[in-house]
Amino acid sequence: MKKVIKSDLKKIYQEEMKKCSDAVKDGKHPYHIFTFSSIKDKKWPEIRIVVLRDFKFNPNVIYFNTDYRSPKIAQMKNNNNCCALFYDGIGKVQIRFHAKASIHYQDSIAYEIWKKTALQSRKCYMGEMNPSSEIQEWHPNFPITYLKKDPKLEHSEEGFQNFTCIKLNVIETEILKLYHDGHVRFNIKDKILNFIAP
Repeated sequence: MKKVIKSDLKKIYQEEMKKCSDAVKDGKHPYHIFTFSSIKDKKWPEIRIVVLRDFKFNPNVIYFNTDYRSPKIAQMKNNNNCCALFYDGIGKVQIRFHAKASIHYQDSIAYEIWKKTALQSRKCYMGEMNPSSEIQEWHPNFPITYLKKDPKLEHSEEGFQNFTCIKLNVIETEILKLYHDGHVRFNIKDKILNFIAP
């Protein structure tokens, strides 16, 4: 008969957090992109896919970048409670992070990350239109000149005025690992592991 004890949970937890850390620089890792959820108008959840830019373990902190004009910024200013959902389809693992978001815009943290941002990514912040605004016809929302090439470093600096780093300070982590002989689900909060019914 299958038996799972708390030391097993700790091992799973440490393995998955290591994978989150590895995923930062591995674009093919299933955790490199994740689903981020915020609250719209205090009523509706809004979800979207974002790219994992950094991950710190113990305490868990998740980082991603966005445009300051994006609706998610106003949503987080209004209510910074949020969720991040990671899924590994091969390993059959779902990780849900409950977190408090903090916005870093035009500060030293944002600037240090901006300095490491590739030119290809920088051009995404050079658009004239606010992300999610309605447009009459297709436009990439960055200078057309750079459709098939990257901007020069000097010109790319224009994008910093819209660049924002989001820091998710994790409050609770929940992991669901699927097994054919019985799924394992647990959470960790305040460094305490607890079994949860799958």
